[in-house]
Amino acid sequence: MVLINLIVALALLQFLAFATAVGVAREKYNVAAPATTGNEVFERYFRVQMNTMELLIMFVPGIWMFGIYVSANVAAGLGAIYILGRCIYFFSYVKSPKKRSLGFGLSAGPVAVLVIGALIGAAAGLLHRPL
Repeated sequence: MVLINLIVALALLQFLAFATAVGVAREKYNVAAPATTGNEVFERYFRVQMNTMELLIMFVPGIWMFGIYVSANVAAGLGAIYILGRCIYFFSYVKSPKKRSLGFGLSAGPVAVLVIGALIGAAAGLLHRPL
């Protein structure tokens, strides 16, 4: 589980870096808070941050539960792919939103596997539990 916690901490730091990039873009493109529109490039940074937050809601509990019920090492590996995918997503989406597919797939795919695996593992654990 130590590897899982390391991966979660890295994912949270990555999210912090994305949030910081949004703040920098807000200044660079003169989009005053609380506005979230007004400059197309700023909006790309903002969407990366929001999409990452949306995935984190599933990623964090998914990786922990998968690690408990299935495999901590596999969970950590999937988590590493998620982080790499988010990096690719960040740079490709900011450059051209049409080129975000690889990064999205490399981050959303592992999240889906983690959540589905966690569900199956928890259900299997429930079925093998004494009444």
